Amino acid sequence: MTDKTETAILNAAFATFAAKPTATLAEVATAAGIGRATLHRHFKGREDLMTALALKAIKDIDTAFDKATRDAESYTDAMRLGLDAMVALADRQTFLETEPLEHVPEVAKEYERQREELTAAMEEVRKEGSIAANIPTAWAVKTYEAMTYTAWSMVKDGEATPKQASALAWQTLSSGLAGDT
Repeated sequence: MTDKTETAILNAAFATFAAKPTATLAEVATAAGIGRATLHRHFKGREDLMTALALKAIKDIDTAFDKATRDAESYTDAMRLGLDAMVALADRQTFLETEPLEHVPEVAKEYERQREELTAAMEEVRKEGSIAANIPTAWAVKTYEAMTYTAWSMVKDGEATPKQASALAWQTLSSGLAGDT
């Protein structure tokens, strides 16, 4: 689907919007080393670019998660390994969190698919005994998402490396803020 120029535009857009969510298309074009006319030949307007970015971010996160968890020994291990992979993609998730695109049907469908997959995985983690029986699955899912977002924020703000942020998020998920006692 994407040629070299589109890939350059998408990569520049992720970096630009991660640094400045209100950036203009002209700023994205400059970051990509192209003119605005070239950007508009590939993307009709802001909404078209934003949709392409959301779908690419979702695909990149899915690919990284799947690759990282391929050899996981359990669902619990997969959630930890997947967290490591996703936190390294902070610019993608920062974009998804700051750009509301739920109104775009293909993006909404992908968000729903990811939520269903995470919910199913959390149910498996519960069966393994890593989530207390009295914790609702919805709470576990939202907590995982919150810790993932917190880790991305730490990386984006330069307060931790992806590895450090992921380790802190996992410790908080698995042991709470008090840690192992």
